[in-house]
Amino acid sequence: MAPVSRRFDCSNPDERTTGLAEAAAAVRGGELVVLPTDTVYGIGADAFTHSAVNALLEAKGRGRDMPVPVLVGTVRAASALVESLGTQGQDLVDNFWPGPLTLILRANRSLSWDLGETKGTVAVRMPLHPVALDLLKETGPMAVSSANRSGNPPATTVDGAQEQLGETVSVYLDGGPCNDNVPSTIIDLTTAVPRVLRKGAIPVDKIRGIVGYLATEE
Repeated sequence: MAPVSRRFDCSNPDERTTGLAEAAAAVRGGELVVLPTDTVYGIGADAFTHSAVNALLEAKGRGRDMPVPVLVGTVRAASALVESLGTQGQDLVDNFWPGPLTLILRANRSLSWDLGETKGTVAVRMPLHPVALDLLKETGPMAVSSANRSGNPPATTVDGAQEQLGETVSVYLDGGPCNDNVPSTIIDLTTAVPRVLRKGAIPVDKIRGIVGYLATEE
C-alpha cells in the first residue's frame, strides 16, 4: 500500500528543497513521482527498478507494448544508456538539449532494465525545466511518461495529474502550469536515415538543418 501522496509547491524555495529530497527518496524506494517538465507533467520512476516501471505502466493503464521514455539530467547520463549517440545524435544533443527533443537510440546492452517491449532501443531526452533537472541529477535516469491515464489528455497542471493518478503517486512536485503543452519531437536514429516518429515542439525543418536528410511519415 503506497503512503498517502505528498505535494510540494516548488515556487516556495523551502518546499522545493524538501519536495526534491522527498521525491528523490521516493524514486530510490521504487515509488512513483509526478514532476513538471518543459512540455507536460510527467509520471516518473527509477528506470532500473522493474517493479517501479511496472507500477508506472499500471498507474497509466498502459501496456508494455508502449515502452516508457527515459529522462536524464546530463548528456553523460544519456551516453551511458546507449551504444552510441553517433555524430547525428551528438549534433542534435548539442543543438536542442536540454529541450523538447526525444531521440530513439540503440540501448546499451549491458544495462539491466525493463522499460517494456523496446526491441533493444531507448527513447531518451533531457528536459528544459529546473525542477526536473534538479531531480534527475539526484536520482539518475528516470523512466518518465506523460502524467495521465492512457487515453486521456496529458496533464498540464499538478491538479490535473493528481485528479487522474491519485494515490498511485507518492510525491507530486508542483512547478505551476506548463508553459507549452506541445509534446517533444521524436527522432529515430536507429535507422540508416534519421526518421521523424512524432512532430512536436521542435520544427522538423530545424532538425533537417542539423542532420541533412530526414525521413517523415508523409
